[in-house]
Amino acid sequence: MPIRIPNQLPATATLTAENIFVMTETRAVRQDIRPLQILMLNLMPTKVETETQIARVLGNTPLQIELELIAPSNHTFKNASQAHILAFYKTFPEIRDRYFDGFIITGAPVEMLDYEQVDYWPELCEMMEWSKTHAHSTLHICWGAQAALYYHYGIPKRLLPQKLFGVFQHTLEDPNYILFRGFDDAFWVPHSRNTTVDRRDIEAVPELKILASSPVAGVYAVKTDGGRQVYLMGHAEYDRDTLKAEYLRDVKAGLDIQIPQNYFPGDDPAQTPVVNWRSCAHLLYGNWLNYCVYQTVPYDIREIRRGIRDTF
Repeated sequence: MPIRIPNQLPATATLTAENIFVMTETRAVRQDIRPLQILMLNLMPTKVETETQIARVLGNTPLQIELELIAPSNHTFKNASQAHILAFYKTFPEIRDRYFDGFIITGAPVEMLDYEQVDYWPELCEMMEWSKTHAHSTLHICWGAQAALYYHYGIPKRLLPQKLFGVFQHTLEDPNYILFRGFDDAFWVPHSRNTTVDRRDIEAVPELKILASSPVAGVYAVKTDGGRQVYLMGHAEYDRDTLKAEYLRDVKAGLDIQIPQNYFPGDDPAQTPVVNWRSCAHLLYGNWLNYCVYQTVPYDIREIRRGIRDTF
């Protein structure tokens, strides 16, 4: 089944060319079916690229998905077209009274700031509290995961000695948990961050369970009971050239940036990166949609507020 996105969203043409089954609003209104309502808070500066990446991995499942986009109410994104934001994004007050099967909070390029210094932090805290009663399962990515662990459990982020930048091998710590059903013993995930969350801080919280980690990149995936909240420290959704674009941007700006690890063949930026994480990304997001969202969400979406769910 397709992913339903606005007719003119730039991701539509890209995904259609990749044979991802996209359904525009015009066609969707003719079908008598309840699609999964997925809300995405997009905090990334590359709005169009992130929309496309997330829509791609959500759209590769048998489930019909309706993707809704929101952005902070009073924040101006320097690298995003204001016209694009106004055309395709809502604000939190506009959707506050609605319920969603799934909620995705992306990463953000603000990790060097204290959380309280981020201008949209109060609104983000309000959304994370709201998600407890209005979203069946919330998926947090990179900085979004760190911010949520801090908000919900008081777990601090910690500055790394140098930027974690590249594609790293991970292993499963709970191979039987359904979020990683079908995964190989080892899998690869891109990372690009200057901060991390310490394993000991996570293990000190009984409600949290570590699912996957890397000897180099550290903890990767964490969940609460029943998958109501999922935290991913990396970017499985990244495209082939996402890290390359970031690397070239920083080189052009004269920043001290190392070549992404395990990314360019022979560590040669002139070579085309080899993608070794795409299948895992599709499987991961497909599992989240199927097991953490679809299989346990009540048919009457308003029942989410009562916490009604089956658990795995």
